[in-house]
Amino acid sequence: MAAPATPRPGRLIALIALVVVALYAWMFISGNTSPKLGIDLRGGTSLTLAPVAPPGQAVTDDAVNQAVEIIRARVDGQGVSEASVTKQGSGAGSTIVVEVPGRNEQDLFDKIGKTAKLGFRPLLLSGAPVPTCAAAATTTPTPSASLHAASPSPSATASPSATASPSATASPSATGNGRPATGLKAASSSPSAAATTASASATSTAATPTPTPSCNTTGTAGNGYTAEENQQFNELDCTTAAAANYRPVDQPKQNLITCATNGTEKYILGPELVPGTDITDASAGLATNSQGVSTGQWVVNLSFNGDGTKAFADATRTMFAATNGTDANRFAIVLDSQVISAPTVNGVIQDGNPQISGSFTQDTATALANQLKYGKLPLAFKPLTLGTISPTLGSDQLRAGILAGVLGLLLVVVYSLFYYRGLGLVTVASLMVAGLLTYGMLCLLGQAMGYTLSLAGIAGAIVSIGITADSFVVLFERVRDEMRDGRTMRVAVESGWKRAKRTILAADAVSMIAAVALYFLSVSQVQGFAFTLGLTTLIDVVVVFLFTKPMLTWLARTKFFGEGNKWSGLDPERLGRKPALGPRRATPKEA
Repeated sequence: MAAPATPRPGRLIALIALVVVALYAWMFISGNTSPKLGIDLRGGTSLTLAPVAPPGQAVTDDAVNQAVEIIRARVDGQGVSEASVTKQGSGAGSTIVVEVPGRNEQDLFDKIGKTAKLGFRPLLLSGAPVPTCAAAATTTPTPSASLHAASPSPSATASPSATASPSATASPSATGNGRPATGLKAASSSPSAAATTASASATSTAATPTPTPSCNTTGTAGNGYTAEENQQFNELDCTTAAAANYRPVDQPKQNLITCATNGTEKYILGPELVPGTDITDASAGLATNSQGVSTGQWVVNLSFNGDGTKAFADATRTMFAATNGTDANRFAIVLDSQVISAPTVNGVIQDGNPQISGSFTQDTATALANQLKYGKLPLAFKPLTLGTISPTLGSDQLRAGILAGVLGLLLVVVYSLFYYRGLGLVTVASLMVAGLLTYGMLCLLGQAMGYTLSLAGIAGAIVSIGITADSFVVLFERVRDEMRDGRTMRVAVESGWKRAKRTILAADAVSMIAAVALYFLSVSQVQGFAFTLGLTTLIDVVVVFLFTKPMLTWLARTKFFGEGNKWSGLDPERLGRKPALGPRRATPKEA
């Protein structure tokens, strides 16, 4: 009986070998030769947060529970980190404990514990960051920022442009508190916005107060602010170490006197024009130029809802009409009561898709996007303790877990060799390939998405040994059944594979559904177990299709297996049939 047509096994085996070689080459080139370990294996950073009641309100359990979910979403947004976010106590006495793997998370509160209150305010007055009485001795240049309409031609003109789109830039600079200086621009061209904008691109530097020889800090009333507010502005010093954490109370309907995040300027800001709650989405990405080519600069892309789009367009239209280069021609982007950018308005943004830009790194852009995307915390929090924690498992427990996995693998190998004899070597080789792929993926996923391997993850990998071995058993038994019906091994492999692969795929689908359900319906370490289980299930499918089955096809063309040697595991007497088919007369060339 002729065997059905089959792909050349040599090509598939070479393909998976190439995948393994490329995977490990990538590991060594990137320097990620070992998986990241979880808190229970290597310790981590612990942060305890205490809620601060809003003015005139009480801390409720519902508000704290909501904060737990938002903080957990923010942590998960950093990657599959096996973090633990738990609530302790109740009411005003409750705390939230966040534990994240790794000992280099001293900025953990900045990443997940801040309220991330974002707002857009008109700029009433700006000045040098020093007190007025010190202006004679110290003058600090401020970084320039502009909101301009990008002209399709390289030259700047004063005439309206039908194709211009509002954008903004800011001079990148390091910040005093670790937060990048930023600017704002439109995320994409908007023809409708261009109708009311000019193509001229102008940049102005905020004027600093005229140095005065006296230390008179008496304030005077101005356009939109009182004399008392002007006096507070004059006395404010944004250059001190304490100024980096200066967080005045942000009342949306009142003026705000505050500093820039990098300490280079101070401001009096008018009531909020657009609240951060009007943001519908926020994401980190690389900026592109007008030709769609990446500039390599990390930005945060924002999208407003209908109300926010209209309010932002109205605000930029009013400021665009003001005298260019004055404070009335600028607005401030306020995050957590500090100004992250104060661009000059030279255009109108009407599409509701601005973009925060500046000296972002991938990590800082992602952290800010997560804070904005996952919403404003219902409560303000203050950090009580921030420190490192030791592994919860000793070296003895870790060795015991690894030993259990090794013993389980050894038992599978011994059983396969005892029951399937020579055919059991295919099981051993397949498990080795699956192990190499699993280890390599765990290493690279630690770098790519922050995945950390905990004891629960190791348990998922141990469980996967049985799932992988089960696939081999299904295939072997189908082939043996075909040979019991009198077919040669070469024919039995192909016809048995057609029946076995459906069973294998169905079993792996059940495991994958269970892994996905566990991952999305659970938290913390159970997610680690589910993630590892799902990953190894996918690897099982790859190994069976690209290695195990092609290996059987190749072995069927050898004399040892093709003629049913008694040590092959496929001899006629062991299968319970007579050798009616006799030895094979010819063997096709292997690919």
